[in-house]
Amino acid sequence: MHRLPGLDLLRAIAIAWVMLFHSYIVGGLGEPFGSLQSSGWMGVDLFFVLSGYLIGSQLLKPLSQGKPLAFGRFYVRRTFRVVPAYLVVLAIYFSLPWAREADGIQPLWQFLTYTVNFLIDYEHNQAFSHVWSLCVEEHFYLLFPLLAWWLARNPSVGKFVAVCVAIIIGGMVMRGYLWHHMDDRFVEVIYYPTYNRIDGLLAGVVLATIQAYRPAMWQRMQERANLWLLAGCVVLALAIGLFQDRTGLLSTVIGYPLLSWGFALVVAAGTSPASWLGRWRVPAVGWIALVSYSLYLSHKIVFHLVQAMLAEHPQVHGLAAFSVYAVATFAGGALLYYAVERPFLRLRDRLRHPERETARPAFAPRSAGA
Repeated sequence: MHRLPGLDLLRAIAIAWVMLFHSYIVGGLGEPFGSLQSSGWMGVDLFFVLSGYLIGSQLLKPLSQGKPLAFGRFYVRRTFRVVPAYLVVLAIYFSLPWAREADGIQPLWQFLTYTVNFLIDYEHNQAFSHVWSLCVEEHFYLLFPLLAWWLARNPSVGKFVAVCVAIIIGGMVMRGYLWHHMDDRFVEVIYYPTYNRIDGLLAGVVLATIQAYRPAMWQRMQERANLWLLAGCVVLALAIGLFQDRTGLLSTVIGYPLLSWGFALVVAAGTSPASWLGRWRVPAVGWIALVSYSLYLSHKIVFHLVQAMLAEHPQVHGLAAFSVYAVATFAGGALLYYAVERPFLRLRDRLRHPERETARPAFAPRSAGA
């Protein structure tokens, strides 16, 4: 195993960006953060690309070597990684209604079955609504190993490209059709459902596929990492410009794949020690990446509780209020990580049988939140 600090940096940027976006639930964090805040939803798409690459790398390398895919071990690892902290936060939402950032919440069974992103009534039930992205990831964890196994049975560049093109074009057609029939329900009909939001995961998987099946091509990409980084920034600038009309037809149809492939180029650069991203050591970034999942689950509750506290202290505002929100949010995420997430990850490792370790080879890239 080897750590990739460039990916840790990108993961830290993604979670900070998402939390900045969600600060709208407490009235935002002021004009200096306006542009970053309004585009912060894109941090989730960066998470999707990172997840597609990291999970794809874990699964595709053994397949590329002709080894069997350890389905059971993969699903057990994901369960220990995702479920414990999620259930704790879910218990807080349903046992302590006063801690919710909004009054309405979807039924418990939808959270337990990861179907919130298909069934949510966003107008009335916004509490813990950000779990939609976890639902997308869970669907990916469920289906991608099966698709990878099927494609690896008779590997073919043509078949792989055809599947990728079909997914991209199919998503564009689906979003375009739904855009004309969404009845002002953009979030529920287009933004949340899994079938509309897999472009980022696919882009990450493509990177992992190149690394596993075309190592010479991947090596050339690594050597030109800064060029890919610049290209990615250009594509991202185009996507951000397109998303100035976030719910428009053009951004809905082509914006998500454009954004995802821009992030994919940046992630590819982040995997290379020769890139600016790979060489940039920022204090605390590794730790933020480490607790990013716990931060994602808990930050809206913390925002709400801090807002209630600051309502009794109107003299605390501006930079002081921002500092209180930041400290409390990181403290909440750290508490969830050290009390729940890390103990279960250690339990997972203790239950492992090293002599039967086959599913995650030594080459596998690793980011702190993977």
